[in-house]
Amino acid sequence: MKPEELSETSVSLSMQPYSGAWTKEEAAHLLKRTLFGPTNQQMLDAVNNGMNATVATLLSINPINPPLTYDPFETISPIGTTWVNSVYPSGTIAAQNVETARLKSLGAWVMERLNNPQISIAEKMCLFWHNHFAASATSDSRATYNYHMLLRSHALGNFRQMVKDITIDPCMLLFLNGATNNVYSPNENYARELLELFTIGKGPQLAAGDYTNYTEEDVAAGAKILTGYTVDGLRSTTLPSPIAVYYSVLHDNSTKQLSYHFNNASISNGEATEYQNYIDVIFQQAAVAEYICTKLYRYFVNYDITLDVQTNVISAMSATLIANNYEILPVMDELFKSEHFYDITLRGAIIRSPLEVIFGMFNATESAPNFDLATNSDMYLNLYYVAETMTQSYASPPSVAGWTAYYQAPAFSKLWVNSTTIKTRFDISNYVTVLTGIPVNGFNLKLNSLQFYNNLSLPDDPISAINEMCDVFFPKPISDTKKTALKALLTNGLPDATWAYQYQQYVGGDTTLEASIALRINVVLARIFKMPEFQMI
Repeated sequence: MKPEELSETSVSLSMQPYSGAWTKEEAAHLLKRTLFGPTNQQMLDAVNNGMNATVATLLSINPINPPLTYDPFETISPIGTTWVNSVYPSGTIAAQNVETARLKSLGAWVMERLNNPQISIAEKMCLFWHNHFAASATSDSRATYNYHMLLRSHALGNFRQMVKDITIDPCMLLFLNGATNNVYSPNENYARELLELFTIGKGPQLAAGDYTNYTEEDVAAGAKILTGYTVDGLRSTTLPSPIAVYYSVLHDNSTKQLSYHFNNASISNGEATEYQNYIDVIFQQAAVAEYICTKLYRYFVNYDITLDVQTNVISAMSATLIANNYEILPVMDELFKSEHFYDITLRGAIIRSPLEVIFGMFNATESAPNFDLATNSDMYLNLYYVAETMTQSYASPPSVAGWTAYYQAPAFSKLWVNSTTIKTRFDISNYVTVLTGIPVNGFNLKLNSLQFYNNLSLPDDPISAINEMCDVFFPKPISDTKKTALKALLTNGLPDATWAYQYQQYVGGDTTLEASIALRINVVLARIFKMPEFQMI
């Protein structure tokens, strides 16, 4: 039976450690789900290193550099230095000019982070948490930067502590009106999303104002618990960063009563730390673990969750999360070493997001801007706008629920593709391969296609080369007919021996052949990036 003919009932539901063959196919599946475009060499290294060592390397969060000033409208921090702890100039227009420059720097920074050759799940986890705690950029880019670094610092850490820290993060306080939530004018925005989206989930409605996991009274009580915090230092000319400030006079010091969903717990006045006590009560409910593990599963494994998967896989993940005091790392370690994760039916089950499309091309071909700071930054900013055109604007999710493709049933990741966005996917692939590239400051951003091809195991053998290119860009094997068509594009229909001879001549120093060889490689890549199989991961 062919893999594509396997039925859903054949899916392994075992969370026991995977003990099957560890080949390039399994290694590639792991890396494609955890990186933004692994290279051929990374796949080969993963095979040699083995599953356990590869997973251990992936589950690390490495330090990163902060965004740098590159726009001359930044008048406080010199070009080439970071602005993340710099003040703003006085005057509305001057401060706005600086903020515009910092926003551009921030946009380039988040794209540069994704264009990262390291074997680390960090950026995939950061995007997951950004979608989960979906806050848009504030009017002060320092607060936005700090929010993103908070997500990174907790990416594989303690989920409960992460919720506590995000609750009083200035960016989130501003985004969901926590900064204006006080005893005189309670605001339920954050209190509602804390329950519905961030921790326990809503579930089906049981009665008026009563849902599976909480009631409207819980939302109202939560709003009172969360009163008292505001944000100071926005665009300050003296403070290096916005900060959350607690004012006792703005806090509701009454005892708050929760519903039967929380065992009728009462939260007494705890002043500045009362919100932490409330979150501890929320996390006593097992539904929190099930809710976040379901989201992790949809993001990393498959959006289509059957009853069997819920019962066997997600329940096991939830049990691991609770047993480890809500530490995320043990859950991910268990998942990426499980029999279930490597089941053949799960490969290619998810449609690439716009960011996975873009950096699936750039990272897999070991391509990155390599010009001056301003040109590199503007190139990354252009990629930011391309992703935005395809409906994924990093740092600016469409709503507090995040991007619809990560949560909206039944389509989920299918929502990334429509008649407009698929055209943009094809257009950008053409620009970075067979066309002139994306023009920036007199330079052109293209894939480093020739170097990518040169680094294949046997580049003078077109059959081997096409096989490896398919390994890199497709989630599972394609038909021999499609491979033959790709090989014909590479060789321009000539015999394999002719390609081998020409390539060997080029490697030997015949520079007159470089342009024609690069063209054939780019033609193949352009075709690959338009194939349905590339859109899957």
